[in-house]
Amino acid sequence: MLQKNTKRRNVVLTNLRLCFPELDAARHNLLAQKTFENYACALLDYSVLFFRSRNWLHKQTVINGREHIDTAIANGQNVVLLLGHSVWLEFAPLAIGQHYTTYGSYKPFGNPVFNWMIARSRLKDVSEVIAREAGMVKLIRSLRPGKLLFFLPDEDHGPKHSVFAPFFNTPKATLNTPARIAKMSRAQCLPVMAFFDRQAGKYQIEIGAALPEFGQQSHPDAATLMNQGFEQLIYQYKDQYMWQLKLFRTTQPDNAPAYP
Repeated sequence: MLQKNTKRRNVVLTNLRLCFPELDAARHNLLAQKTFENYACALLDYSVLFFRSRNWLHKQTVINGREHIDTAIANGQNVVLLLGHSVWLEFAPLAIGQHYTTYGSYKPFGNPVFNWMIARSRLKDVSEVIAREAGMVKLIRSLRPGKLLFFLPDEDHGPKHSVFAPFFNTPKATLNTPARIAKMSRAQCLPVMAFFDRQAGKYQIEIGAALPEFGQQSHPDAATLMNQGFEQLIYQYKDQYMWQLKLFRTTQPDNAPAYP
């Protein structure tokens, strides 16, 4: 896959060079190769989500950091789970949904068959899904203590609702929507990412601590704090993040495009 898909390979290598300039070309290529291998494994494992029982799947998952959710709920606080794009991201709602009532925001896929399959799988683990086009107000109205919102904010969604904030020390157009939701709903926001622990043979869900005073800062400061939360999780399994995304598609004025 790495050799045949030149366009996607260039995106991955560009991201790795921007985020890890301390690595040499050989290390970038090795990390890219491992990224594509994990991506291929995750695609194959999506059949598990569709066809294996939830009881079997729950036995294959481990959640680290549940205490961060439990503390917020015990304090009567709303909780937003900021889910990052690891290649195993669909396993996070599955694992967390067995312990909590959750719902999510999603962007429908262009392929109607794939869209139906993903929505069908997600609705097994969350109480409802709300299309992003429905707007932020609908998301906030459904949020309450004990009902957790999944929100995926780490893609580059363009400049309209974003600010530039460092992501691995590279300026990235970062959504300010999570900070606005946190401020309006007085929610605790926790970074979350799903990985696969090959040694244990388990899907591992990492829940980070609540971002301190998130939503009370300026939008650039809040975006920086959110990106730092993701960085801490990504460092655990760098080769399992979805580096195939054009994370730096939006550039600052007068800057050259990041991708050829």
